[in-house]
Amino acid sequence: MTMTSANIRRAFLDFFASKQHQIVSSSSLIPGNDATLLFTNAGMVQFKDVFLGQDLRNYSRAVSAQRCVRAGGKHNDLENVGYTARHHTFFEMLGNFSFGDYFKHDAIAYAWEFLTAVVKLPKDKLWVTVYETDDEAYDIWLKDIGVPAERIIRIGDNKGAPYASDNFWAMGDTGPCGPCSEIFYDHGEHIWGGPPGSPEEDGDRYIEIWNIVFMQFNRHSDGRMEPLPKPSVDTGMGLERIAAILQHVHSNYEIDTFVALIKAAAEATGATDLTDKSLRVVADHIRSCAFLIVDGVQPSNEGRGYVLRRIVRRAVRHGNKLGAKGAFFYKLVAALVAQMGEAYPELAEKQAVVEKILQLEEEQFGKTLERGLVILEDALAGLSGTELPGELVFKLYDTYGFPVDLTNDVARERNLTIDQAGFDAAMAEQRKRAQQASNFGADYNNALTSNQHTVFTGYEQEFGNAQVLEILHEGQQVNALTDGQQALIVLDSTPFYAESGGQMGDSGSLTLSNGAVFVVQDTIKLGKAFAHKGHIQGAIATGDKVDAQIDSARRAAIKQNHSATHLLHAALREVLGEHVTQKGSLVGPERLRFDFSHFEAVKPEELRTIEQMVNEQIQQNNALQTRLMPIDQAKAAGAMALFGEKYDDEVRVLSMGEFSIELCGGTHVNCTGDIGMFKLVSEGGIASGVRRIEAVSGAGAVAYIQQMEQQALAVASALKGDVFSIGERVHQALDRTKSLEKEIDQLKAKLASQAGASLLDQAEQIAGATVLVTQLPATEPKALRTMLDELKNKLNSGVVLLATVNDEKISLIAGVTADLTSKVHAGQLVGWAAEKLGGKGGGRPDMAQAGGSDVGALAQVIIDAKNLISEKLG
Repeated sequence: MTMTSANIRRAFLDFFASKQHQIVSSSSLIPGNDATLLFTNAGMVQFKDVFLGQDLRNYSRAVSAQRCVRAGGKHNDLENVGYTARHHTFFEMLGNFSFGDYFKHDAIAYAWEFLTAVVKLPKDKLWVTVYETDDEAYDIWLKDIGVPAERIIRIGDNKGAPYASDNFWAMGDTGPCGPCSEIFYDHGEHIWGGPPGSPEEDGDRYIEIWNIVFMQFNRHSDGRMEPLPKPSVDTGMGLERIAAILQHVHSNYEIDTFVALIKAAAEATGATDLTDKSLRVVADHIRSCAFLIVDGVQPSNEGRGYVLRRIVRRAVRHGNKLGAKGAFFYKLVAALVAQMGEAYPELAEKQAVVEKILQLEEEQFGKTLERGLVILEDALAGLSGTELPGELVFKLYDTYGFPVDLTNDVARERNLTIDQAGFDAAMAEQRKRAQQASNFGADYNNALTSNQHTVFTGYEQEFGNAQVLEILHEGQQVNALTDGQQALIVLDSTPFYAESGGQMGDSGSLTLSNGAVFVVQDTIKLGKAFAHKGHIQGAIATGDKVDAQIDSARRAAIKQNHSATHLLHAALREVLGEHVTQKGSLVGPERLRFDFSHFEAVKPEELRTIEQMVNEQIQQNNALQTRLMPIDQAKAAGAMALFGEKYDDEVRVLSMGEFSIELCGGTHVNCTGDIGMFKLVSEGGIASGVRRIEAVSGAGAVAYIQQMEQQALAVASALKGDVFSIGERVHQALDRTKSLEKEIDQLKAKLASQAGASLLDQAEQIAGATVLVTQLPATEPKALRTMLDELKNKLNSGVVLLATVNDEKISLIAGVTADLTSKVHAGQLVGWAAEKLGGKGGGRPDMAQAGGSDVGALAQVIIDAKNLISEKLG
């Protein structure tokens, strides 16, 4: 019986669980607190700190099926997707890991047992590679496993430097590294290609299916390779590749998962040729797009959101090629849930949200796709040569939102290339302009580090005794500070909360026994150290004892706003839906700011409900409870975790009754009633799919309402009423204003009519027609139109050009009676005049308006206009 992808995934996890491995769930596609990666691109990413010794787990063996994306940054397979048999933007990596437990022998034996005994691959179809000098691994394969020597290939340093080999893995230029052993499957001699290391290795006959990395060295910056005290193992096997082999197909796009998605894509687009490469692209892209949205990414114009937008737009473009009419891509989410929802329940839970976001993005892009394709087609039709100019590629990207790879797709289909260098130059110029326009600078604190460890005592107390461990002045460690110097001071323990999770750091004072005071303006984290930022009044040195006292009033206000933020988050999810997730926050003493994912503006009635819901929770005065528990237990209890945040195995869970349960390390009130009051201040969009709410609580909410009341009283007084009649009084005032404005307009029109009639005295007779070209005193543009209409009504046959100047801006209007439009075109006349006056404009043959700015040239233009009209009337 052929194994499905789901069967293979389950068999892999069960096999290693039987070998005492802890089954660890797939982590988010957003790496936790890792700025070096755009997306999770391998199974070992979530264990990176474990391998580095910075994270201790209660297990030393692990196994996972990790979802991965390679569509941006260093690992970018986007342009190959759909055109090769094995490239994907999204794939699943099956991996087993040893953290200082077993090493080469067991890692190799486990891999061989799974492949040959569990999924029963023929042993004679398997080839292996080892690092050239790794005799230990070679001997295990040869002597213990029994692989013939002719199918064990040594791969040396084939990239021009020591340890630069396909079979030597490194986490970076320095740090953990070691040799690796890869397992290849031979698809048979009917397919072109040679074994690894041969000139024909790029063929498709021998396909790598499993890589076993032996991390046994720590590489130093000087190139020295130091053996690790606890060698470890990191492995990875692509689920799609092994599924293709076990399902007896050569392409990953022929496995069960993709067959189902391709069929769904064909139904959604109306395509009939199931071998069309565009169907492959669409089927691949729905996986990456859906899972990125599940993990909190929203389409936008920067970072991860921009990569998601690129993938969506590429899928839409290929659907367009297939003949799709209207939005189709979002309809494939259901088919994906049917294939992968059991393995990844979060996909099924958020199906409706994923569909909605994809539909909105698809419809938005659909509005620009057609126009952009027309421009691209025109450029291709007039192209001489085989290369699209970089400036055109940039224009499509910058003006019409066409990702470069989308333009490249179209070009490749026509056997053309794009001028990548020209595009890069245009992009570099744009970045340069953006940098010049930016006022932001780097904060030197970001470059500081500390090896100290501070114990935080601020949950229980707001003061305490401590000792100075380290002083950082102007980026350097010093032993002492003198009066007035600014620095960062690290203590062995502190009640000061360091800025984290959106909560501002505490301020206060560090007082010495001799009366000297270090005034703390802010507190930040430097690794595991809490650094107090401020200046000294007196002197302070390392080793000194201090009394640490935070600004209690400021802390109390911050706590109110922080706890209110949790209630706001819960209320947003209750009212708007569970797709709402936190995208950022700033909690200070004056107010709170909360950014969240949502695909449309929050309606006024929804905002009222949210505000009321938060205040109801405040009035219930529920006690806040904090508990330390394992991360999995916390999530099972319903605690909200933030995507992109990294959590320890044991986490702090904050509960406010049953209404709000979140993972949080911040400081909070004791009971919800301590918040006092909550008031929304504003709501608006800050990026595609991201909204921002600003609010106040406690004394800040009271002050805000009092300020609003003062404004209302001032308005009521001006309208000679009270605050409860403001609405009625304002409407009355507006109605009166509209009535007066209408009366004024009528008077202006009457005056303009009279002025227009008197202007006829200035008209000239040219070739039997009445011609009036003149400059008027400062006149509103609207009145010019009235004058023109009045003049044309009085003329049997004529041409009129009027000009006026207001605030150094020229307004022009021209009118031509119907019998003369074949000789004098009003739009062309006014456009000619505007161009000479530094402006632009145009319009119909019988009436047109324009503007200009060169007031000094106006007198001559009026003279020239008369001459031009005379020539036209001839």
